[in-house]
Amino acid sequence: MKKSIYYFVIGIIALLLVPTKMIAHENFIKTDPEEPVEIPYEIQRMIDRVYEIREMDKSELTRTERRELRKEVREIKKEVRSSNSGIFISTGALIIILLLIIIL
Repeated sequence: MKKSIYYFVIGIIALLLVPTKMIAHENFIKTDPEEPVEIPYEIQRMIDRVYEIREMDKSELTRTERRELRKEVREIKKEVRSSNSGIFISTGALIIILLLIIIL
């Protein structure tokens, strides 16, 4: 009896400590929905290919063909994600660069 009460209390405490609601920060950069986002032609072509693959009837394909389609979708996703990356400079690197500019 004591163990069951102990486990019940621990369970209630665990549920109270778990965050139940995650709220996005209000100051996050928002894009204007009326402003069209310009997507490069290559990226748009890849996105269209992914939609084309999703709309395909895959029940008639063989196992190897489905595997190849999955690999193609994964490669497209990697390429799209890598195309969005820019140059990121950490705060420490930025301070060192500024100090070098000031010294020289």
